[in-house]
Amino acid sequence: MGEVAVTALNGVDFAVERGEFVAIMGPSGSGKSTLLHLLGGLDSPTSGEVILAGQALSQLSDDQITRFRRQKIGFIFQFYNLLPTLTAAENVVLPLLIDGRPAAEYKARLQVLLSLVGLEDRASHLPDQLSGGQQQRVAIARAFINDPEIVLADEPTGNLDSRSGKSILDLLRKACRELEATIIIVTHDPSAASYADRVVFLKDGQIVHHLNNGAEGISVNKIVEVMASLEL
Repeated sequence: MGEVAVTALNGVDFAVERGEFVAIMGPSGSGKSTLLHLLGGLDSPTSGEVILAGQALSQLSDDQITRFRRQKIGFIFQFYNLLPTLTAAENVVLPLLIDGRPAAEYKARLQVLLSLVGLEDRASHLPDQLSGGQQQRVAIARAFINDPEIVLADEPTGNLDSRSGKSILDLLRKACRELEATIIIVTHDPSAASYADRVVFLKDGQIVHHLNNGAEGISVNKIVEVMASLEL
């Protein structure tokens, strides 16, 4: 920033297993979004390495990393990022068209995903004909259309009321189980983080704690307790 060097992340080192659901928490400025951007190949680290599905991202050219990201990574954003002139179904298959693949070959997967997110009867609706929760469901189906290695979600419930947010988190948990999906979400909400198998806490660009799923899951109270102890 000008002549001032800002270290967004410092020595962050962790692994996510296939099929794992991980939540990343931390205060504003802790490095959560930077970490997500690095994992998704949207930014490059000044040092260190991001390895996804056995591929070191630093070894890819800009064109290769764009293609890799399109084919291997699904993204879910806080504000849905749907194209307003496309129907729900067309928004879901858009990544296939951008990648030059015929959407007709993915009709079966489209139907599976629309069924998973409960929007079979809304496939022909435009985004402005859908509620916020339904639009986020479209975005989730779109993130999974390419059968990605990992899905990254940035505050996926941040723009929703509590009821819609819960349904989205239930859906992500279901996708993790039924599609054997690997999911990382960034969230500031302990309730959202409680759906994960593991919570990673960031502070000042460093990982300061891991909270693993026990026999009874990760409770909201436990997350709040850890946040208080770490002064997050």
